Amino acid sequence: MKQQVLADSAWQRIVNFAADKATPCVIIDLDTVRSKYRELLAAFPFAGIYYAVKANPDTAIIRCLHELGAYFDIASVFELKKLLDLGIPAARMSYGNTIKKSADIAYAHQQGISMFASDCESDIRKLAKFAPGSRVYIRVLTEGSETADWPLSRKFGCQADMAIELIMLARDLGLVPYGISFHVGSQQRDIATWDAAIAKVRFIFDRLAEADIHLEMINMGGGMPANYGNRHHDIEAYGNAIRRFLDEDFGDHQLQVLIEPGRSLVAEAGVLVSEVIQVSRKSQESLDRWVYLDVGLFGGMIEAIGEAIQYPMVCDRQSDELDEVIIAGPTCDSMDILYEDHRYSLPVDLQEGDRLFWLTTGAYTTSYSSIEFNGFPPLASYIIE
Repeated sequence: MKQQVLADSAWQRIVNFAADKATPCVIIDLDTVRSKYRELLAAFPFAGIYYAVKANPDTAIIRCLHELGAYFDIASVFELKKLLDLGIPAARMSYGNTIKKSADIAYAHQQGISMFASDCESDIRKLAKFAPGSRVYIRVLTEGSETADWPLSRKFGCQADMAIELIMLARDLGLVPYGISFHVGSQQRDIATWDAAIAKVRFIFDRLAEADIHLEMINMGGGMPANYGNRHHDIEAYGNAIRRFLDEDFGDHQLQVLIEPGRSLVAEAGVLVSEVIQVSRKSQESLDRWVYLDVGLFGGMIEAIGEAIQYPMVCDRQSDELDEVIIAGPTCDSMDILYEDHRYSLPVDLQEGDRLFWLTTGAYTTSYSSIEFNGFPPLASYIIE
């Protein structure tokens, strides 16, 4: 089984590095992160790149991206504190979470954060009280969840008419109406989804212009895909298409554009190394072979829930005779089954101690990993400079 995600040199670096490491662990290749950042920069020269820290908050990744000139999207004051401790100024951050405590708003404002996302009246009023004079952008709901592998609608955002009301309220309360944001869903494979979202934003801009409110910014969130081995456009195609959509709707408007990539920046840089604990069948006549690993949903692979993300996988045992398996994690929870409908094929002589390498696992693995569920420690992470 040959991997087709990483450059051969990066793959070999990771395999060699993993040889004496206990599993499970994630190994991140920083050269790949650098390469992905440069690709994004080339595809989106018209946009400010705000790395979504939640995707992978490893300090080495944050330092690397800061050195490359990235900005940062934070989701909590804990991420804010981490970045400040690394010497990254608040002026290079935006607070992109619409769900915030009053105390956290006040702290962020005191530290110099001046740009906040919002999507409801109560949050606007908190911002006016605890972060007076700040720039506010409103997140709107978008369509397209059916074509995203990891949809993000419903919980965040509001309808266009409410966004207009919230911007007007922000102005009346002394905040600076700054822009509109949206997120078309993580791992979004349909580029046309951005077209409809940008058209909705233009409608909001025009309605507010009638009230003498002239917005300056559109934040398109993330959604650009990583390579999980399935068909997808390359990042250049996304950049070209989105540039065209912006020109069609905002060609007559001076506009600041932001994007918040997370997965597309760091996912492909990571390989999760796991070990087979047990191989069994439920009866002597059963056709189904169960493979239990030392990592599962709660150990960092939660995006396999519902088999939404199907990670490319390489087994270190080479064999010409393969058979489909069910793959499960190590915890005492019946939910901890990684893949049952989507069947991976593994060697028929697979044994305890064999290793499975899960590719494109640099995003949302360490940050989702549980702490002491069933006593298991958080997923170990290593960086290759």
